[in-house]
Amino acid sequence: MTAAVSTPKMTAPAKRTRKRILTGDRPTGPLHVGNYVGTLANRARLQDEYDTFLLVADHHMLTTRLTALAEIEANIRDDVLDNLAAGVDPEKVTYVLQSLVPQIPELHLYFSMLVSVPRVQRIPTLKDQLRDLGLREPTYGLLGYPVLQAADILCVKGDLVPVGKDQESHVELTREIARRFNELFAPIFPEPQALLPDVGLLPGTDGREKMGKSLDNAIYLSDDPRTVERKVMGMYTDPKRIRATDPGTVEGNPVFVYHDTFNTDRAEVEDLRRRYREGRVGDVEVKRRLLAALQAFLAPIRERRAEYAARPRLVDEILAAGSERARREAAQTLHEVRAAMKLDYFGR
Repeated sequence: MTAAVSTPKMTAPAKRTRKRILTGDRPTGPLHVGNYVGTLANRARLQDEYDTFLLVADHHMLTTRLTALAEIEANIRDDVLDNLAAGVDPEKVTYVLQSLVPQIPELHLYFSMLVSVPRVQRIPTLKDQLRDLGLREPTYGLLGYPVLQAADILCVKGDLVPVGKDQESHVELTREIARRFNELFAPIFPEPQALLPDVGLLPGTDGREKMGKSLDNAIYLSDDPRTVERKVMGMYTDPKRIRATDPGTVEGNPVFVYHDTFNTDRAEVEDLRRRYREGRVGDVEVKRRLLAALQAFLAPIRERRAEYAARPRLVDEILAAGSERARREAAQTLHEVRAAMKLDYFGR
């Protein structure tokens, strides 16, 4: 995937009429139903209300891996196609490829001078990553990725950042960086607010608290019907329930969490819930009803995805146009930043 990076001409920024959202994905591959519940549905819902930038954060991929980098291009396409299929309209949302906006790493450099190493090390998700990856000595890039996220957000002066509860600390660091810059130099940046989802994490099909690509417990938006059937019928339920006549536990049971999320027939869900507690319905029937609900939910998404995928240049065109707009916005931001820091020498 290639696109020319032009140098935007400096013009006065257009007056904003709506608040601005910066959201994004690390392009790790196809998106799953947990991503839909946690982020994609919200993006589609908010796109008419906010000026939204959707960042495909390919530079962030380098913070945790330097192998199999040839996969990233395919992952970028999968990410964009899944967002499109979920209803995130490129006429309403600005899709941006991070590596096509050179102002982001420049702003990251300036921000890195405003943050101490101990402050970054207090980010909870960074601690989790170091533990999960078994790293005693993180690279400079991994240690600084929350600062790079701040540059992502503030390069386009984002007001709101939709994140999960686990990422709230990243937005707080961004607020601190914006505040520190504004106090030292000039009041250029907003202090963005975290926009937390109304729903929690969707559990994995294996009963784990979180669904994830690396955990092999995800149902993908692009899975074909036969694959969805295999995954649903193999889902973890109540481990204490041996026979269909045994009273079962509904609370925390992944199959019922999925019913609550995807089954629009509320009467059916309540009937299954009651009979499950009473030992009058088996896991197979409960899963079959869930399978029907999930297939109905996924069918139009799969259909739209296939239509978009049939247009091979579409992703390139969407990212090229969106990244051009992001560069214009970011160029204006960097113009203000350099002037405030007295770094606008030689007419930059």
